[in-house]
Amino acid sequence: MPALAVTLAIQALASAAAIAPTVAGPVITARLGLPHQAVGLYIALVYLGAMVATVLGSHSITHHGAIRTSQWSLVACAAGLGMLCSGWLPLATLGAVLLGVGYGPITPASSQILARSTPPHRLGLVFSLKQTGVPLGGVLAGLSVPPLTQAGSWQFALGTVALACLACGVLAQVLRRSLDVGLVTAAWPRPASLLEPVRMVWALPELRTIAGCSFVFSSVQVCLTAYAVTWLTADLGWALVAAGMALAVSQGAGMVGRVLWGWIADRGLGARRMLMVLCAMMVASAAVAPLLGPHTPQVWVVLALAAFGATAIGWNGVYLAAVARLAPPGQAGAATGGTLAFTYLGVVLGPPLFGMLAVA
Repeated sequence: MPALAVTLAIQALASAAAIAPTVAGPVITARLGLPHQAVGLYIALVYLGAMVATVLGSHSITHHGAIRTSQWSLVACAAGLGMLCSGWLPLATLGAVLLGVGYGPITPASSQILARSTPPHRLGLVFSLKQTGVPLGGVLAGLSVPPLTQAGSWQFALGTVALACLACGVLAQVLRRSLDVGLVTAAWPRPASLLEPVRMVWALPELRTIAGCSFVFSSVQVCLTAYAVTWLTADLGWALVAAGMALAVSQGAGMVGRVLWGWIADRGLGARRMLMVLCAMMVASAAVAPLLGPHTPQVWVVLALAAFGATAIGWNGVYLAAVARLAPPGQAGAATGGTLAFTYLGVVLGPPLFGMLAVA
């Protein structure tokens, strides 16, 4: 299925771009003279940009197409990584925001494509397969960034990811003619109406409820992704490459979880009950983490991270399929953009708060 393949590749590269600086976080913060919890501030800046861009991206999808919007997004991700590579804190700060601007529209764009091309009875599985692109990006970053950092530098590692984003954007052009159809040629809406996707979500009780759940789930997910390598290296004394591999395992478990939970939801459990089960499993996994220490066998730490990743990273496909089902006809992209504004707000607020609590 070409639509699924291209959206999966774009999602994976954008995710790798956002996660790569956190994988090299211990090296970057040491070089810049920043505390470890600065990783949480980086994530907040990325998703602050994403929260705004996901709403604007909904309009770009309508006017310019999902593939064209995704291409622009990949360019923004590459440019953001380039600014981070400067090592100058003010420019790196702007780079984090620009990276988020690129990351934000990716999910609504892919949702628009898949909602048009997927039979209703396969939405949960197909959306879950597409959303494996997010943890797949984490796997790519976890396995590639530490050795690239050791072989060259952290700038070399981030630059390699940036080049991969640009290459993916060029390759996506092949499918633009067939996928960017039914575009609106009228003028863009007035600034006051740019928040219409958020208003639509807030006006529909079921969408509003699921958006609130995503606020909490996304905070847990990104805290795990952002702080895992720092926790393993600083608190448990692991080497950077080993910590990157452990992060890759948790992300890989998230990939499996996204497909498995989507399949179970489609087989009769339903999205709402599936999300409730995943919530309970996240709580249990989080309760285990403080029990792990420097003397815990590495295999047990990896297994705990895998269980945590399968749930805290595995919920998104079920959530996005539920949004697509609940959206008004033809509004899957706008509804996804509106709910993701709440999702990204959880990411903006969660990691910095977690960082402050961790050192309190």
